Amino acid sequence: MHIHKFRAVTRWTGNTGAGTASYAGYSRNYECGAPGKTTTIAGSSSALYRGDGTRYNPEELLVASISSCHMLWMLHLCADAGIVITVYSDEAEGEMRENADGSGEFTRVLLRPRMTITNAARTADAMALHDRARELCFIARSVNFPVEHDPVVEVAKAAESPS
Repeated sequence: MHIHKFRAVTRWTGNTGAGTASYAGYSRNYECGAPGKTTTIAGSSSALYRGDGTRYNPEELLVASISSCHMLWMLHLCADAGIVITVYSDEAEGEMRENADGSGEFTRVLLRPRMTITNAARTADAMALHDRARELCFIARSVNFPVEHDPVVEVAKAAESPS
């Protein structure tokens, strides 16, 4: 077993002059990044919770983390299996329940991966690898709610295939 550590730096940038003197008197804006990274992510709370809707919120970042982890495993598994992917995208969605006391939790994430492969004979194999990716994804394995997927595998037209 190997233990890996990942670091993140989060810095609140929303002090409008009076700090958190009142609930409505401060911005929910923040920046997050990691040591050695060249860019930061502009974050805020959801617009539902007085945040800036043009910035990423933690809920979106959680869904994006699960989606990108699944994608990276699919790329790995397909490469190992000799399945050539030429296009991959996912329009993932998370569902969060808000409780009467203001707390909440995710109840589900649905991944909708769409990928294009070069060999029609490998379509079933590619579909099956989504189950394996779900089993291997570090992020999906770490959450306490179901991560489901509704994949689509298409075959590249001859002009789309790499030469």
